[in-house]
Amino acid sequence: MPREVHARGELSLKGGVSVETASHDPADKFAVADLVETLKDRGVVAHEGHRDKVKVVLMRLEDKDAAKVLQRSQVAFDPAMHDEGYVLATEGDKTYDIAATSAGLYYGAQTIKQLIVGGSAPDGKGPGSDAVLHGVLIRDWPAMKYRGVDDDLSRGPVPTLAFQKHQVKVFSEYKVNLYSPYFENTLAYASNPLSAPPGGAMTRADVEELVKYAQQYHVTIVPEQEAFGHLHHTLTFDKYANLAETPHGTVLAPVQPGSIQLIQQWFTEIAAMFPGPFMHVGADETFDLGKGQTKPEVEKEGLGKVYMDFLIQIHQALEPLHKQLLFWGDIAMNDPDLVKTLPKDMIAIAWVYSPEQEGYDKWLLPFTNAGLQTWVAPGVSNWNRVYPDSNSGLLNIQEFLRDGQRLGSTGELNTVWNDDGEGLFNQDWYGVLFGAAAGWQPGASSIPQFQDSFGQVFHGDRTGKINQAQIALMAAQKTLEDTGIRYSSDRLFWMDPWSKEGQQASAKLLPVAQTLREQAEQAIILMDEARAAGPLREQDALDAMEMGARRMDFLGYKFEAAQEMLTAYDRAYQGQGDPANRRLLGSGLYDISSNNGRCQDLRDGYGLTRDLYRAAWLKENRPYWLDNVSAQYELAMQLWIQRGVRFAEAQAQWYQTHTLPPPEAVGLPPIATAPAASAGQATAPSQ
Repeated sequence: MPREVHARGELSLKGGVSVETASHDPADKFAVADLVETLKDRGVVAHEGHRDKVKVVLMRLEDKDAAKVLQRSQVAFDPAMHDEGYVLATEGDKTYDIAATSAGLYYGAQTIKQLIVGGSAPDGKGPGSDAVLHGVLIRDWPAMKYRGVDDDLSRGPVPTLAFQKHQVKVFSEYKVNLYSPYFENTLAYASNPLSAPPGGAMTRADVEELVKYAQQYHVTIVPEQEAFGHLHHTLTFDKYANLAETPHGTVLAPVQPGSIQLIQQWFTEIAAMFPGPFMHVGADETFDLGKGQTKPEVEKEGLGKVYMDFLIQIHQALEPLHKQLLFWGDIAMNDPDLVKTLPKDMIAIAWVYSPEQEGYDKWLLPFTNAGLQTWVAPGVSNWNRVYPDSNSGLLNIQEFLRDGQRLGSTGELNTVWNDDGEGLFNQDWYGVLFGAAAGWQPGASSIPQFQDSFGQVFHGDRTGKINQAQIALMAAQKTLEDTGIRYSSDRLFWMDPWSKEGQQASAKLLPVAQTLREQAEQAIILMDEARAAGPLREQDALDAMEMGARRMDFLGYKFEAAQEMLTAYDRAYQGQGDPANRRLLGSGLYDISSNNGRCQDLRDGYGLTRDLYRAAWLKENRPYWLDNVSAQYELAMQLWIQRGVRFAEAQAQWYQTHTLPPPEAVGLPPIATAPAASAGQATAPSQ
């Protein structure tokens, strides 16, 4: 929502739109061309500098006509608006976009895109016949200078260059100005070529093309290369064995001179590839520190001192590259006095990914009190889940950004993590775009307002059903959470319901399985109805969303079907001596394994979701790593195929001898479910 907005009627776009600028700046001309392209994509007749009925005029503040427009509208262009702010003013059939910079002009044009409703032609009278542009008077500028997305490229999915370009373009449409790809071992280095997996890393050519592409959209690429912890995939190579704190571990040993040399080599190449002002050195979750080579130093000086000294060494080594260094704040925050020894030009990024009732001050104050600039890093809660948990994610984003702004944070990095190796970015747009809104808007951004507008703005859905579908999926996530099961939904999806932990989870899940499934199925129905109502944008994201709903639905059915099989076999086994039950028991066995048996249902369910998952993966990612996930689907299918064979053999034995093998012989657990105790520990979100 813009800072200040007043409605000035509606303009029909049936007669077309012309977009023009008197500016000779190539960036401003690009903004014109980009707006025209978007209008055409939405079925609106649009031209550059044409004599169409409706006109959009982009002008710089220094243009003499800009002052006249501002004067007529009685609005001022304040100093706070200079870098990225803009004014939109509709006068008759003209809408003026006025800004001091090319970035501000571009962001004004992005707001114009959101002010256009319609673009389809349900009456058959031609492209864009029902499209309207809301006339407005708007003054708008961002609350935070840096608004970014941190995207995990090191735990499985590595996006194609084409998809990264799509990400950048969409980010810019919602006024995100930083994209930070996260690297552990997936950036290819000429100086250290070992650890980058062939086919699963960004090359120098990829980076050059992406950086050039992003510049025209006013997006700066901020490379993040882990430079302390999270380096297992490099430290598994014996070339680097002496640099590891522990053998083949995850942390560089500060006592080894080669550690700094390796960091210098990496970041010298990074500085040459990425022309932006920032480099991110990571330095989070250094859990191995002090457990190996540095144990004597840590015992003598303390963990915090050893950590902070190495961070200072990294800063000193990279100072000749003339970049501002970002680092994760989770370790340093525990030693506020030592934080004061850090160079004041470093930027601490505070991160925590859950709603916090007492607020987020404790993550920020150790750095602000030491005079360091801070950014905040909430998360979209996508990791280890079959679909992102927006109940947690939206609140975390809203509250962390609110507190960060209050305490003077100048930026945000909204995070996407792929701890399970299965993450699909096309499922993350809901949380990513709320982060975009929360970074631009001052204070606590409204979650209900966002939820009411997301479907129309992002997908062009005028039915409201995409919004309802997202809320249905949030309700399904809440249903799972309320069971008290502490396993993640992703763990439950792969879990064998007849294992010990599966039986514990089943005892809590079965009472709500029907509710869970109804919520997921309602989301699928709503998405289908929205698609039927008219053409929608971002179809790949909708496909990924539907796939998430189907995985959630199947998760519930798996536990239902497993319990039905368990009950049916126990009934047959206990009643096998009664001749009157023979026909009924044979039918019950047929329900377990047959053409329509439960074993076959679970085989089919994993097979369908595998196919949907592969299709969704390849729409955004390189083939690299996909087989690691596909293997889990194949393994799950094999499990139920093998069980189906066992039950078929038991059924054959029944028809031949009217006896059944004991439950344990066919792989069944005892019929009695476990008491409603703790169902285990969730995998903690990790960077």
